[in-house]
Amino acid sequence: MRLTVIIAIANNHNPLPSGSTGGSRPKDTPHIMQKKSKTTLAAVVLALLAVPLVYAASVHFKKAPTFSDQGTTLQTCLSLAGLGNQDVTITVKTTGSATTICTNQGGKAAPGQNKTPVAPSAQQTFPATEIKNGNLSVCLTTTPPPSPTATEAGCPNSNWSANITDVQFSTAEIIVRQGGKVVLDQKFTL
Repeated sequence: MRLTVIIAIANNHNPLPSGSTGGSRPKDTPHIMQKKSKTTLAAVVLALLAVPLVYAASVHFKKAPTFSDQGTTLQTCLSLAGLGNQDVTITVKTTGSATTICTNQGGKAAPGQNKTPVAPSAQQTFPATEIKNGNLSVCLTTTPPPSPTATEAGCPNSNWSANITDVQFSTAEIIVRQGGKVVLDQKFTL
């Protein structure tokens, strides 16, 4: 009955039987309540339609992201579509193994004997003003990984220092957050 009343009000019909007022409204009373109901119903319908427009974004890559190995860092360039009108935070997490060089106190260098596992990352928040028609194209570069200890690098002894000279990246994960929610999370093998 309630749905019939709402539909009837929206169509400007009296949902009650002919001549009946439902017991609460005299026949000669103007249809003020009916007009308020129409306005309220229209506002509710508009609100319900607007909510999905903000959150119905199906965030996806416009084309496959590109990854550029820059020695000890990884640059990731991507183009997103389907974003809403809020700030967006993009995180790139990577894994890989580092090649090291060991240096003694006299300045003599020797390659480290161990491949050191590393996990450099990058994160940046982009304001909503940079999103154009739901699209955003950006590049992020990971920070260089910290140097391992001499033992981790496989240096002759702990008096040597170790520095990373190169990283062979193996995986990357791109995480996109908007409105406090993860809207895209995808892993790639490099």
